[in-house]
Amino acid sequence: MNRILFVLCAGFLISPAHAEFTGDVKLACEAILCLSTGQRPSECSPSIKRYFDIQKKKWSKTVSARRDFLNQCPEADADDNMRGLVNAIANGAGQCDAAALNVSSFVQSDNESYIANDYPTHCDALYSHAYTDLSQYIPRYVGAPSRGGYWVEAKDYDKAKAEYDARIAAEDAANAWGGGT
Repeated sequence: MNRILFVLCAGFLISPAHAEFTGDVKLACEAILCLSTGQRPSECSPSIKRYFDIQKKKWSKTVSARRDFLNQCPEADADDNMRGLVNAIANGAGQCDAAALNVSSFVQSDNESYIANDYPTHCDALYSHAYTDLSQYIPRYVGAPSRGGYWVEAKDYDKAKAEYDARIAAEDAANAWGGGT
């Protein structure tokens, strides 16, 4: 977060006109800052609400409209890293938490259904970007797809892993004694 905060603030402080941002320009700049960190103060609420209120019928149109919104911030085009950040946010913000991954990774076929453990590249782009402070918030996968694995928030991993391991041990014990299917 320090790097993006520095880049945005440095850009804003160079010109007195930047102190006068209002409307969507202000909200776009705030959204970039707020969506680049996992610790969001209450002051982020209006900009994050504005960002997530942008919804189109097709996901690709939603991503494009959100990117256009973020690009209203004058610093969004400051350099390749900022352009990459805007793209990473537009493609990943709201799509890369554990709940979203459990939905988007759900696979159903004729014979089985499971939650895949493949980590999407758009999530990696967001969580590992040089201008974000999100690495400690990367969701983690618990278990194995064939045994009911699922995504959890990083902070919940140890508890979820212990519960999963206990469930698997109980299932294996039941199956070893002929109690399972």
